[in-house]
Amino acid sequence: MKDMTITYEVDGALYVNITNRCSNRCDFCIRNNGDGAYGSNSLWLSREPTCDEIFESIVKRNPDNYSELVFCGYGEPTERLGDLINVAKRVKERYSVKIRINTNGHSSLIHGYDTAPDYSDVIDTVSISLNAPTAEGYDKVCHSVFKEAAFDGLLDFASKVKNYVKTVVLTVVDVALSAEEISECQRIADSVGVPLRVRKYIGKE
Repeated sequence: MKDMTITYEVDGALYVNITNRCSNRCDFCIRNNGDGAYGSNSLWLSREPTCDEIFESIVKRNPDNYSELVFCGYGEPTERLGDLINVAKRVKERYSVKIRINTNGHSSLIHGYDTAPDYSDVIDTVSISLNAPTAEGYDKVCHSVFKEAAFDGLLDFASKVKNYVKTVVLTVVDVALSAEEISECQRIADSVGVPLRVRKYIGKE
């Protein structure tokens, strides 16, 4: 485990890096700019850590000392949804820290079933990257393995997971879209019944 960065700190939150796999290859992905994020060591994993290794890395830092525990890292965390939920449940049994997932919203597409109920009573916040106001636009910048189906898939997931998770938000990156496109994304978020957050782009450090 010495050669892997599993946990790292960002603005008072503890981030958890469990996989480098992702169903997208987004043009603006932070990992296009280097090996780490926010001053962390390299987030490229030599192998995927086990559930025990992930939990031990979290415990060593005492998650109750942080504002949130965030599954994010250099990959799509829901690629390992079962392991993620396993670790999150163990954390909830011992600590009071809130747990968030930063995701592309492809959880159900990746696993081939409605995964929304899996998040119930375990995850406090799901932050989903919308990134575009149309399926065509999404595919153009995110290059998903699910092609244009990825867009409707993430919206369907958002509409369902909000029934199991207290806070669900859609996000866009400020540099990727025009003001008109961001307004359209707001309309989409409103139709799904969740807030929209405009994120600042993190370039090369």
